Amino acid sequence: MPAITSTNLANAIAKLVAVDALPALMGNLVMGNLVNRDFEPTLAQTGDTVNVPIPPAMVANNIAEGGTVNLQNPSLTTAQIVLNTHVEASFTIPDVTKVIAVPDLLRLYMQPAMVALAEKVETDLLSLYPQFTSNTPAGTGGVSLSEATVDAAETALFNAKIPASEQRYLVLSPTAYSQLRQATPFGDYATGSDLGLQTFMDGDIARLKNFYVFRSQFVRTTGSGPVTTNNLAFSRPAIGLAIRRLPKPMPGTGAIAEYAELGNFGMRIVMSYQPNTLAQQFTVDMLYGVGVLRNSAAVLVLS
Repeated sequence: MPAITSTNLANAIAKLVAVDALPALMGNLVMGNLVNRDFEPTLAQTGDTVNVPIPPAMVANNIAEGGTVNLQNPSLTTAQIVLNTHVEASFTIPDVTKVIAVPDLLRLYMQPAMVALAEKVETDLLSLYPQFTSNTPAGTGGVSLSEATVDAAETALFNAKIPASEQRYLVLSPTAYSQLRQATPFGDYATGSDLGLQTFMDGDIARLKNFYVFRSQFVRTTGSGPVTTNNLAFSRPAIGLAIRRLPKPMPGTGAIAEYAELGNFGMRIVMSYQPNTLAQQFTVDMLYGVGVLRNSAAVLVLS
């Protein structure tokens, strides 16, 4: 068994933080878990561009007897996503050796940092709503969300030829979610319907009109008196979240870095010593960019 040294102990602590970091982040994401994530363990820097391939459109040819095939030359297009966001959350631990003995102490420090990163990712993804112009918005700003509006949004995606195999998501503001939860059939629990009773008991809508329904505090609003809430109905190909690795610090600079990567998601964890505070500093950071991949695969749901 190798001897325990300060070097391998420091590496072990950095790895321990990395193991706990990503699950904590993923648990606080809504949009980040629903969109198309493009991650590669290649080094990049702020300002780099990621080209995400888009499948080409093709047509069916009715070939007559004795005829020839209609050779098509589809052009593979790409959507460009700029890695323009380098976000970080840092914290210090005075006695870092306690992290090894008391894992719950690490989670106490990690949770606020992961929430901060998740909120930034959610805000950036939901801020893409003005770019979805292919489909006419469903609903009216300042008017309570209804079942009919959700139905109209699903119909818009169907007319946009979103494949039935593509799962559809509806991300609502807390107010819009509450409005929908009180609408028929969810609000009609008194009639004894299973759907209404289940929603009344646990508070979750879960699924409606072929949408998996979620709520987020970061759905964007515009205007004032009345405010327009820009809820979003979409399928995964509509939005891209591109993430790339950040380089590790130079050896000998007093910093140790580890990568936490899971399910097309990745971040860097850097541990360094801060002589001014006599504490160990941890920085959790990630480099990413967001963008629209397929405009027709999303529709605004106004309320």
